[in-house]
Amino acid sequence: MILAAGVAAAWGFNFLVIDWGMPGIPPLLFVAIRFAVVAAFAVIVPRPVASWTTIVGVGLFMSLGQFGLLYSSLALGLQPGLAALLLQAQAVFTVVIAAGVLRERPTLGQTVGVTIGVVGLAAVAFGRGGDAPAIAVVLALAAALSWAVGNVISRRAGVVAGHGRLGALSLTVWSALVVPVPALALAFVVEGPSAIAAGLAAFGWSAALSTLYTAGLCTLVGYAIFNGLLARNPSAAVVPWVLLAPVVAMVAAAVLLDQIPAPAEVIGGVLLVAGVLVTTVGIRVRHLSPSTARDG
Repeated sequence: MILAAGVAAAWGFNFLVIDWGMPGIPPLLFVAIRFAVVAAFAVIVPRPVASWTTIVGVGLFMSLGQFGLLYSSLALGLQPGLAALLLQAQAVFTVVIAAGVLRERPTLGQTVGVTIGVVGLAAVAFGRGGDAPAIAVVLALAAALSWAVGNVISRRAGVVAGHGRLGALSLTVWSALVVPVPALALAFVVEGPSAIAAGLAAFGWSAALSTLYTAGLCTLVGYAIFNGLLARNPSAAVVPWVLLAPVVAMVAAAVLLDQIPAPAEVIGGVLLVAGVLVTTVGIRVRHLSPSTARDG
């Protein structure tokens, strides 16, 4: 429990660290640098037992798509706490996409969870506080959607977190190989060569520490610990702890940045987290084997 809570807290604080290290650096350039650091560990992390199609698909959607859109939303002024909350919509999107692509019929609990989550999303989107433009909220939701597509690609290929070489750590490291070049190319197209040069010149100690935190602590160490927990414990006892991440992000943003969420954000956030919790528990219970269910 302490390890799971610690990883979730690190992932929640991650949003503030990204926002702190990015000023002066184009978001897509920052993404390229982060995943170049992660990809460098492919020399020591074994390749996952998955096809290159799966590795590339996960890299494009779960890494490049998710974080490219997330970093762009933060660069446009989305508050870190709100960004962490909106990303939790990935659980809702995953159920919906899996129903259409994988023909996975949602259970009653999943349907209820998705409904609650959608209501919470609507409350957050329409009642957002601060100065974040609507486009930043849309980009954060698009990041959650991209993450969900990556989840479905991984699930369709049968890549199960915490299962030896099929763990999410090895898949994350090897799929990171896909990210740096396209992210850098997109940065040149979107920002222009002069902005890239200025961003590299502005890459100081705060950006370096931010990259070490996101790539090292959150991605490599965080996934290693989380996969170890999944390997030794039932998923239903581990995965719901991830919902602590947006809570940590919003509390830290309120305390350190004086970013107090609007009442609608609080109400919508509670509904969204509740919906994700119901949906996640429904997914985990559904995948328990009969013997596991009896033992529990």
